[in-house]
Amino acid sequence: MRIAWIGLGIMGSPMAENLLKAGHPVTGYTLEQHKLDRLAAAGGTPAASVADAVRDADVVVTMLPADPDVTAVAGEVLTHAAPGTLYIDMSTVSPATAAHLATASAAKGVRFLDAPVSGGEAGAVEGTLSVMAGGPADDFRAAEPLFAALGTTVVHCGSAPGSGQTVKAANQLIVAVNLQACAEAVVFLRKSGVDLDAALDVLAGGLAGSTVLARKRRNFLDRTYAPGFRIDLHHKDMGIVTAAAREAGAALPVGGVVAGLVAALRAQGDGALDHSALLRGVERLSGIPTEECTCP
Repeated sequence: MRIAWIGLGIMGSPMAENLLKAGHPVTGYTLEQHKLDRLAAAGGTPAASVADAVRDADVVVTMLPADPDVTAVAGEVLTHAAPGTLYIDMSTVSPATAAHLATASAAKGVRFLDAPVSGGEAGAVEGTLSVMAGGPADDFRAAEPLFAALGTTVVHCGSAPGSGQTVKAANQLIVAVNLQACAEAVVFLRKSGVDLDAALDVLAGGLAGSTVLARKRRNFLDRTYAPGFRIDLHHKDMGIVTAAAREAGAALPVGGVVAGLVAALRAQGDGALDHSALLRGVERLSGIPTEECTCP
């Protein structure tokens, strides 16, 4: 399938490259020239605009930071995509935005899936993401060969538009709470004088073990926070889940607290750091000095 890929960031670039490795022609567009150069080096075709990328595509994929970006680009996609094109938004946006995109796509004769992913930069590079898709079952089946190149857990979460985004919101809630719990445990262990490396070995082997702990272990041990997923984006995602939960009438007593802690960390200037930097927030509350950290 000829794929137009819009958005070549931390996640988008390796995902597009995995599709190229699987034999799919990929034409990509993003605002940064060096990312287009990276796509070309991997065998893809850089485009000069969204219109150029989309014009001859069988499938259009957007992988963008937030709702306003997706909404703006969707207007261009739907202007230039041919009827029958499959449009897959793999960004993390609100379920309401996904439902709006599905309606707008249908009006243009374009098929639409919302299919956000989980697994972070490492999962994008390794092709081991979890893909949670919402939309018509036939369109999901048409997209499965592409999803198979991107992830190892690929699930159709429901036919209603926004089903995938609702599951992704729950995912981000669990990840944030897990990160916060890990950060608190690390500070507790350090303050108690325990061998942190040994303690994390034991925790990882029991019920406290998690993908979050495995993926972020070195960040916690070394206090390094090069962004695999930025605090800024997790702050955005916690806004999505708290708003969606309010609309659904679901209480998030712990999630609300963690959303506030993520927001506080961002307000303290750590928004560009990896979300494992929640550790810095716990250190500050515990009287542990935190060095200035400016990761690219």
